[in-house]
Amino acid sequence: MFGALVWVFQEGNLSGLIGFTPQGSFEPSIPILMFCVAYGLSMDYEVFMLARIKEEYDRTGDATGSIAAGLQRSAPLVTAAALVLAFTFAVYATGDVVFLQMLGLGMALAVLVDATVIRGILLPSAMRLTGRANWWAPAPLRRLHERIGLRD
Repeated sequence: MFGALVWVFQEGNLSGLIGFTPQGSFEPSIPILMFCVAYGLSMDYEVFMLARIKEEYDRTGDATGSIAAGLQRSAPLVTAAALVLAFTFAVYATGDVVFLQMLGLGMALAVLVDATVIRGILLPSAMRLTGRANWWAPAPLRRLHERIGLRD
């Protein structure tokens, strides 16, 4: 996301297509704002996907199979949400305000990369490598979990 912003807005690539005059730099608050928004959005995807994977793991006890089944169940919704968000942010890039163009292009790329590379490749790979350790919890937390009936 940051590299794309430098390539487009600082170096001036695609300036004719988007409709701005490159200044040789860009607003330093944009990356901070985009990081905060992208972090918040990615947590929503992750919580949803991990909830589906955890449901499968609780149901079957199969650490490997639950990852595939959980991703299969959550993939259509995550993909649709990512496409809607990316399109919504990309619309900002069509405006006349360079600040909003930067935000729109950067966030559209961030959402697409997060939904594909992070959630589609890195998350399942890391969970597959860690196996049952994904579901480890400290003893007090595990007892609380079992006592209040969250196991069911």
